[in-house]
Amino acid sequence: MNQFHADRIKNIALAGHHSSGKTSLAEALLYVAGASDRLGKIADGTTVCDYDPEEIRRKGSLATTLAGFSYDGNWINLLDTPGILDFAGEQLSGIAAADTVLITVSAKSGVSVGTKKAYAAAQEMGKSAMFVITKIDDKDANFYNVLTQLKTVFGPTVCPVVVPVLQSGEITSYINLIEMKAYRYDKAGKAGEIDLPSEATPDKEYRLEGLKAAITEAVAETDDALMEKFFEGEEFSQKELIDGIHAGMNNGQITPVLCTSALTLAGIDMLLKEFGLLVPAANEVAPAQAEANGDEAEIVCDADAPLAALVCKTVADPFVGKMSYLKVLAGKLSADSAVVNSRTGAEEKIGKLYTLCGKKQTEVKSAEAGDIVAAVKISALTGDTLCAPARVATAKMPAFPHPCYSLAVRAKAQGDESKVSAGMQRLVEEDPTLTYAQDPQTREQILSGLGEQHLEIAVVKLSTKFGAEVTLSKPQIAYRETIRHKVQAEGKHKKQSGGHGQYGHVIISFEPCVSDELIFEEKVFGGSVPKNYFPAVEKGLQDCVKKGVLAGCPVVGVKAILLDGSYHPVDSSEMAFKTAASIAYREGMRQADPVMLEPISTLHVTAPDENTGDIMGELNKRRGRVLGMEPTAKGETTITAEVPGREMQDFALYLRQVTRGMGSFTLEFLRYEPLPANLLSEVIASVSAQG
Repeated sequence: MNQFHADRIKNIALAGHHSSGKTSLAEALLYVAGASDRLGKIADGTTVCDYDPEEIRRKGSLATTLAGFSYDGNWINLLDTPGILDFAGEQLSGIAAADTVLITVSAKSGVSVGTKKAYAAAQEMGKSAMFVITKIDDKDANFYNVLTQLKTVFGPTVCPVVVPVLQSGEITSYINLIEMKAYRYDKAGKAGEIDLPSEATPDKEYRLEGLKAAITEAVAETDDALMEKFFEGEEFSQKELIDGIHAGMNNGQITPVLCTSALTLAGIDMLLKEFGLLVPAANEVAPAQAEANGDEAEIVCDADAPLAALVCKTVADPFVGKMSYLKVLAGKLSADSAVVNSRTGAEEKIGKLYTLCGKKQTEVKSAEAGDIVAAVKISALTGDTLCAPARVATAKMPAFPHPCYSLAVRAKAQGDESKVSAGMQRLVEEDPTLTYAQDPQTREQILSGLGEQHLEIAVVKLSTKFGAEVTLSKPQIAYRETIRHKVQAEGKHKKQSGGHGQYGHVIISFEPCVSDELIFEEKVFGGSVPKNYFPAVEKGLQDCVKKGVLAGCPVVGVKAILLDGSYHPVDSSEMAFKTAASIAYREGMRQADPVMLEPISTLHVTAPDENTGDIMGELNKRRGRVLGMEPTAKGETTITAEVPGREMQDFALYLRQVTRGMGSFTLEFLRYEPLPANLLSEVIASVSAQG
């Protein structure tokens, strides 16, 4: 493979709504560019980018896939990202590695939630963007409606570059507005130039003059000299149009719009051509933001600078080991070299390096600044920066969504717990939006992610890759018990069975207090209970508070004071006084008006303004207390509320449904509160059933 320099490397992430045609577009691009010898189909499971067995079975992308290929003197790293909202972390990883985001929009469905999220991610990370209206061959496709929608939603930066010509509702040709040439495609997807029509639509809603004016105005905005030329009524040359759109993409002023059909290959060659002409090269984009020695820093894409490579994605593989996607930000990364992990300070040994085209791996000796390659068997995690010792810096990665949906995990086969734990650890390293940890209160192993499908896929990977079978269930709620009244209880343990007997007698006061643990005091006068038995009494009570008298939940907020008692010089023992303390505990707890406590959390939910009423109504149904609302940017509102933990298990699914994926939330434990009396019997029954 030829070594490409940064000025010839184009890093492009394919992003957009689920089923908007990303993988099919990638397949068509690879086929037309000659990187693939056949045009695969998602339905047949033969695409380059969706090669995982689970992706083939589900007919959709579940992870970001790298497909690198050369075309017309450029090296193009294409990153096909999933559009399913559960795998938003994969999409962010792909966009972070890219320099340009190619956002697919279905000509049938138009702008969707995934379109907006992909565009927002590109804006937030400072990436240039390009819209491709896909599935233009669909009988229900309407390119010009979608173009109008794009302009309405995303503003004046939207600029048409390739548009279809319609006659009687059918596409007859395509116009490249930069070249001002029209092309017709044959059944093999080959383009032939034809005469330029005067309008693009039969109703003359979109005339060619208007489309050309739109692209000219957009280019004029990018440069003062071009603006002056525009006002003087002079025509822009083709080079000025190309350079203007190129510069406008790079600084965020222009978002070009093209159209393609992955089925007929119409427009694919023009899209590949625009990759070379319009898309910024790796060395033209803004320097990567980083931190060095606690200060803000920039990493310029320069092959002669000290090495800096960002680990933008990791893949757990039981056979190859861990594979890491590395974006070389600066310098040159060589196989069999030693680098420094800026997070740990430890040295990493780089073994072999590969370029990837789906699952096809091609070994390379090195990669220069701007390129994306894969390394195997390194210990670095997603988001780590690998550096030359001469300059240790940490490149910034986007903030990944917090896990918001949790299920309890249990190994199907007894003794498989270690296998499950090891496999889960590998999956968590692969996916920053996945967590696996033991709940300190319930002792359950909890798997958390972004939704049902996210956790389902994690379990499938655990089974197929690591041979560990698990079952998922709703997590237990960490209820507590406490008391509301002060009482005094007596506990006497007396047993005689020949020889030494057992005798312990205590009088203990129980009262409410503010504490997560039992508070023990003694106020014994006159030696009625010898001091050497005080620890036994406390130990007996500490064992008892692990289970309350209502549902067997741990007891909190109790203060126990040993007041009096008696002992036998021969028959008394530590065990006898522990038993006496437990008798007093059971008696006292029943008299002290015990109550169940449920966990209360603070909820911050951000959603579009039009959904706030529905969400507040839902929180009221879930016994939540809304504390306030605060408008945020882009027509969204953040609602703050206090909510019971037991009511929030499926809130992530509700929020996604009502906001169509635009909402997000965080949930943080706040305190415990008494459970409403009408729920007591239900909770006791559920806790008892859990064992």
